[in-house]
Amino acid sequence: MKQNIHCPCGNIFSVNYDEEINLDSNPDIVAEIMDGVFMNYKCSKCGKNHKPEFPISIIWDAKKTKMEVLPELERGAFYRRKKDIPGYVTVIGYPEMAERCAVLRDDLESAAVEALKYFLFMKALETYPENDISVWYQHKTKDALEFHIHGIREDEVAVTRIPRETYEKMAADYKKKPKSEPFSLLRHRSYLSLRNILWPKELKK
Repeated sequence: MKQNIHCPCGNIFSVNYDEEINLDSNPDIVAEIMDGVFMNYKCSKCGKNHKPEFPISIIWDAKKTKMEVLPELERGAFYRRKKDIPGYVTVIGYPEMAERCAVLRDDLESAAVEALKYFLFMKALETYPENDISVWYQHKTKDALEFHIHGIREDEVAVTRIPRETYEKMAADYKKKPKSEPFSLLRHRSYLSLRNILWPKELKK
């Protein structure tokens, strides 16, 4: 697929990208996604780095996942549309794509991870109700899952670790009652995300 990128310097340059990416065939792309360098492009005139978000599909058969990745700018359009792509899960925005790939890489249950993020978010919001809080999964260790919380203090990231036992209990709860709260609050059709509790309800009708 060919797209034009408009640089602030006034230059317009074209880039080519694959609309469908198979991570089994291209395992190096997983690291690029994790490192934030996936589909980065330099302006051919001034050298400025651009990180556009183009709609793509990701196939990862090893993780039994097909992923529809939408640009953040298409979030509203996703909520308004009536149908999803059969067999695909949806993520919106490349940061969510990177986070979901990290969850899959670590062989975790996505719904359980989002539920843990939900409780971390609600706890942070109780203390800082006026702040723009966001919570992101990072990686797992032998004994814990690490999350980063943004927005508590300006230019700082809070690091918190949740015991593996807590995650395992959450995953078991999801397996028993996938439609119970908080899991039901976090899912909108094919889209599983903490962002679902923050988006205007009228767009989800």
